[in-house]
Amino acid sequence: MPVLAADYFHSYSVVGLLAVIGVLFVAVAFGAGRLLRPVVPTPEKLLTYECGVDPVGEGWAHTQVRYYVYAFLYVIFAVDSIFLFPWATVFAAPGYGATTLVEMFIFLGFLAVGLLYAWKKGVLEWT
Repeated sequence: MPVLAADYFHSYSVVGLLAVIGVLFVAVAFGAGRLLRPVVPTPEKLLTYECGVDPVGEGWAHTQVRYYVYAFLYVIFAVDSIFLFPWATVFAAPGYGATTLVEMFIFLGFLAVGLLYAWKKGVLEWT
């Protein structure tokens, strides 16, 4: 039974229509919020908000970049560890043992090289 082009593109038109409706819904919501909100700027409203405390000092603060690097490395290894669970299920299936084992060692090798690179650059030193 041949697949007709009209049937093929009909499914994409439904997805496109839903995307357009979603974008219009968000645009109407933001537009209504902009039109209906009260706009009364006062000097107090224009101050920087710091948890109810009056701002003191400069607006710029020095932040250690290493905290972001630690967070970034954590996210990378957390996401990579998620790939181990599907691998374990495929590894248990008959006929995939050697291939998936080699693929996982290659994957873990890439992770080890990345971790070694970060360690050599001194990224993992806390002080």
